[in-house]
Formats: sequence, structure tokens, C-alpha cells
Amino acid sequence: MTAAPAHEPLVHILREGMTESVHFGSVVVLRPDGSVLFEAGDPGVPCYPRSAMKPVQATAMSGLRLDLDPDLMALASASHSSEEIHLDGVRRILDGAGLSEVDLRTPEDFPFDPVERDAWVAAGRKPSRIGHNCSGKHAAMLAVSRAHGWPLEDYLDPEHPLQREIRRTVEALSGETVAKVATDGCGAPLFSVSLCGLTTAIGRVATGDGPERLVAQGIRKHPEMIAGTRRDVTALMRAVPGLIAKDGFEAVQVAAMPDGTAIGIKIADGSDRARLPVLLAALELSGVDVPPLADANARVVGRLKGNS
Repeated sequence: MTAAPAHEPLVHILREGMTESVHFGSVVVLRPDGSVLFEAGDPGVPCYPRSAMKPVQATAMSGLRLDLDPDLMALASASHSSEEIHLDGVRRILDGAGLSEVDLRTPEDFPFDPVERDAWVAAGRKPSRIGHNCSGKHAAMLAVSRAHGWPLEDYLDPEHPLQREIRRTVEALSGETVAKVATDGCGAPLFSVSLCGLTTAIGRVATGDGPERLVAQGIRKHPEMIAGTRRDVTALMRAVPGLIAKDGFEAVQVAAMPDGTAIGIKIADGSDRARLPVLLAALELSGVDVPPLADANARVVGRLKGNS
């Protein structure tokens, strides 16, 4: 077992002025030139990026000539809420490739969004592959594989041509060699890099003029597709012009401004409630006006070490 990262306290949860809980983690903000504006914790050690890597995966597929409308390119980068706009979008991707829901290799699941999940249960709907929050990414993976004549049955194998190309793109955009290959919750290969590497990659997605551009444009134009109408990631992108942002399970978060200023966050205990307060504080320290989206009782107290 590898040593645990040297995370630092980032968020205090207060009750009537007294600290009740503390969340540790790591955060890094990179300037447009890639230098460190500030950091806390241990952002240089490998971590699992989880779904925060999806815009990078979509960039790899864009480079493989994935031809999608902007809203569907955002959906290829999404952890969606399974609202009807998302399910319809997944079907559009599959239909365009001559495929159907049965070709998906996502686990059968209920919607990620609690409101949608409750509605499914009330209507007697069962978990499904398209209901999984990663079905947009999987549909795009299938579409690329179909376009290139690659096998469909094993598109999640790390040695599949698609996954090898995704790994190459992860390494190119992060500037790092993948430290470990694991399996994400949706069954896709999970390529581990450091939080700094992940943040470098999302900054390059935000500013690139190659395959990255189509991904960033889709996310900016359709923030509702990358998350959902009740999700904080969508609300934040709507409130901050030009921002692209992506969250992931176990409280990973990335965000980048159009100039390439980029933020990466990992909360040590995986608590999602600490993710947004740290993101808003990092944006504010980067000079970005941010809306009051976070819990007022969550105070960001981590030491941020500025580099001149």
C-alpha cells in the first residue's frame, strides 16, 4: 500500500461559531503559464481523478474525429443526472452510430440526481445502463469505436485501441506518465496522475485550439449537459462566464477559466460537501467573482502557499 498523501485541513464546518468537523485535502491553482499560483496539501502525488478526467477523455475522442453537436460533446464529458435531456442525448449519440442501449457496458443504475431517482422509483422504473451517470461517455466511446472499426464488446479493456489513445492523451495533456491504471465505477479504465497533472490537463482543455476546443465549447455552451439542472457544477458554470468545471466521485474537482487559470481539488475523506467551498475560495483567490453557492457554515481555512 502506498503512503497516504500529506493532506492539510481545508474546510471547517461550524455550528454556532464552534468547529464541529474538519475536512482535509489538497488544492492547487495554476497560472495560465502552468506555474503554481497557490497550493495546499500534497497535489504532486498520484491520485485517482475519477470523473474529473472526463473532459480529457472526451478530448481524446474528439481527436479521433468524434463528430457530435456541442450539447452531445458536453454529454460525452458528463456525469449526468439522467434528466430527459441527458437520456435523449445518449440515444442520439448511439443512434448516430447505428447502436442502441444494449451496446452500453455501464452498470445498470438509477439516476444520480435524487429527484430523478425518486421519480424513477415512484414510476416503477428499474435501474438501466442508460440511467448510469456515465452513459454519455460510454456512448461516445462506442461511437468512436464503431467509426474506426474497432471491436465494441471490449471497448473498456485498457488495451483496446480507444483506451490506449485516451491514455496517450491523458499523458500528453497532463505532462505526466500514468502512475497506475485501475477501473472506475463505470467499468472504464481509470488513469492515475497527480492533482497537478490533472489540473494542467484541464487548463489545456480550456485553452486548446485543437480537439480540446470542441470539448470546451460544448461544455461552455451547454453546462446543463455535463451535470444537471439541479447540480452545483452547472450552476457555477452558468454564473461564471467562460468557466469549465467537472466534479468526480470521492470529492475530486477541476475547473479552468478561458485564460488557462486552472484549479484542482481532492478532499481526503471523499466528502462532497467540502468540495464546493474549496472551489469557490480558490476561484476567489484567483480574482474571479463567485456566487454564494456554498454552505455558509463551511469555512475554508487551508493554508494557501503563494508562489511569486
